[in-house]
Amino acid sequence: MSALNRLAATIAARKGADPETSWTAKLMAKGPEKCAEKFGEEAIEAIIEAVRGDRARLTAEAADVLYHLLVMLAARDLTLADVEAELARREGTSGIAEKAAR
Repeated sequence: MSALNRLAATIAARKGADPETSWTAKLMAKGPEKCAEKFGEEAIEAIIEAVRGDRARLTAEAADVLYHLLVMLAARDLTLADVEAELARREGTSGIAEKAAR
């Protein structure tokens, strides 16, 4: 199992945990909108580090983005497997053709 799959499983397990003892549960208790807001904040921080060119900082921010993406998905009852299935559906299709089909 990959680190990303383990993280997704941990997030799912903590979804109903005590918000006083789990950062994930605390985020979830604030609702899907707050989870989305946190994801957006982390994405902006990753963009800033990408522009600055600091590989270590970008790596850390990218990890935060992935965590907050998984939390946001879980807040809307979506899983990493759901996203993987969508990626598999798109596999072998040109990005230009896939976007045009939307």
